[in-house]
Amino acid sequence: MTTVSWVEGSQDGGFGIENLPYGIFSRPGELPRVGVAIGDRVLDLAEMSAAGLVEDRRYFASGSLNAFMVAGRAAWRANRERVTELLTDEAYRERVEPHLIPVADVELQRPFEVADYVDFYSSEHHATNAGRILRPQGEPLPPNWKHMPVAYHGRSGTVYPAGTPIIRPSGQRRAKDDPEPSYGPSRRLDFEAEVGFVVGVPSPAGRGVPASAFRDHVFGFVLVNDWSARDLQMWESQPLGPFLGKSFATSVSSWVVPVAALEQARVPPPVQDPAPLPYLRCDEPWGLDLHLEVLINGRVAARPKFASMYWTPPQQLAHATVNGAPLRTGDLFASGTVSGPERGERGCLLELSWNGQQPLPLDDGTERTFLEDGDTVTIRAQAPGASGSRIALGEVTGTVHPALS
Repeated sequence: MTTVSWVEGSQDGGFGIENLPYGIFSRPGELPRVGVAIGDRVLDLAEMSAAGLVEDRRYFASGSLNAFMVAGRAAWRANRERVTELLTDEAYRERVEPHLIPVADVELQRPFEVADYVDFYSSEHHATNAGRILRPQGEPLPPNWKHMPVAYHGRSGTVYPAGTPIIRPSGQRRAKDDPEPSYGPSRRLDFEAEVGFVVGVPSPAGRGVPASAFRDHVFGFVLVNDWSARDLQMWESQPLGPFLGKSFATSVSSWVVPVAALEQARVPPPVQDPAPLPYLRCDEPWGLDLHLEVLINGRVAARPKFASMYWTPPQQLAHATVNGAPLRTGDLFASGTVSGPERGERGCLLELSWNGQQPLPLDDGTERTFLEDGDTVTIRAQAPGASGSRIALGEVTGTVHPALS
């Protein structure tokens, strides 16, 4: 057995043997089922299970990853080891090859059923920029920001799979010089480039989950676009919110990258000063060296770096449960906008255009302050893997459509 997959081309594009992300796919006339990406193919785990090549068909003959995610870390590890064996040992090639399907021949679905959805605010660069834009006369960061991961609860029912059309939302908005609010389509529609993680193993009510237990509960990572209607958001968030400015749509990528695939990407996070309270302390370095790229209509708009995020995923999980709130299988926790210190590293148009005051030029000669109808936003990311390999997190794409009302 070797450490290189026998699947042709699998070392290109970031979906190699070091990655093996899970997703849900279907073919015309067939029900959705669980698959693993390898190169430009999908390994059909439902068929593999029926053929006796992997265990427990109950996990994989389903239109959701939830049944497999709740099985826990031992099952995740065992299946990852088995799939790695099958895709690297030439002795299995003849039996496995019929179950490899070109990605171009399948339709990818939302990979899991979302239980609850939480969106954090964990980038110091983003929070500082937003504070300077929205509160130019005050302190950029609120007094609690460096003491805990700030977040809001979103709507699980509007977490959509990549590719779902994004209908421009309508609601109340009030511009700076307007005497009264008005109703209508958002004039300041924005994207937010984020990274999320999804829970597999639940936890009991009344007991917090320590940062050290992150791997025991979290199945993997996805890319997230938490679409934002900035004008709706700014008018309604006084002081509660966001509400309608966010709840209309959140998009997630098609592939869930296992936690184990990103071990090589872990790096020390930024120094936290003041030191966090004991329940937020993490003994391992859980910054992640993820490189994001945001495209508008195929043109690069920004390249945020996730390694600069102030609050890490284990700290987010610990804080979300410290009050005794239980975890549920399918809980999605998003990082908040990923932004860096340079303009080209800002993960939303609020920052990139400085709330519309500095239009963002694209390399096709056009420019944007906020999104226009017809715009397509794509967020993709990759991380370093073992021996110089790349780990791709896939991409999350959405196209803006006109408001319906």
